[in-house]
Amino acid sequence: MCYFTRMTTLATIDPNIPMSELLQAFPGAQRALFRKYHIGGCSSCGFQPTETLAQVCARNDQLSVDEVIQHIQTSHEADLQLQISPAQLSEELKKEENNVRLVDVRTREEFDAVKIEGSFLLSQDLMQEMLMKWDRTGLLVLIDHQGTRSMDATAYFAGHGFENAKCLRGGIDAWSEEIDPSLPRYHLE
Repeated sequence: MCYFTRMTTLATIDPNIPMSELLQAFPGAQRALFRKYHIGGCSSCGFQPTETLAQVCARNDQLSVDEVIQHIQTSHEADLQLQISPAQLSEELKKEENNVRLVDVRTREEFDAVKIEGSFLLSQDLMQEMLMKWDRTGLLVLIDHQGTRSMDATAYFAGHGFENAKCLRGGIDAWSEEIDPSLPRYHLE
């Protein structure tokens, strides 16, 4: 059953969509729900994958489903603005005067196994250096495995004044699939 219909860049969300399908279609929805309504971030405010959006709203102070849907859509559009595609990043890196910094937020093991040339592994020391010394107007691209965890890091750095903070859509997995097939792909268990 289809619980949402695609329209231009926005989707109309059916209130009866199971949360598992909502999160698949809108990966940032849980972050958006937690940020505004304190839903889905911990065991006391969590939800079951089979619960519908309408059920979650009903048991959380009878939230307006329409308002929640609007918030998810607005947050999704904002998330899209914080992403850069592998093709766009590749073009930026080819420019003669590129001012691109690549910061990888994966684990040391993942980084050591496969990385984009010129990227830095995020550490506490690097974060301090970034916050104290790095140019906040250049393109800062945060990289993870599949483009989900890096969104939080991107929002963090954007909130700290990095005007062009982006996350790599699809992560290093998409980069190796679309741009550099010589980089090995992997799956986390």
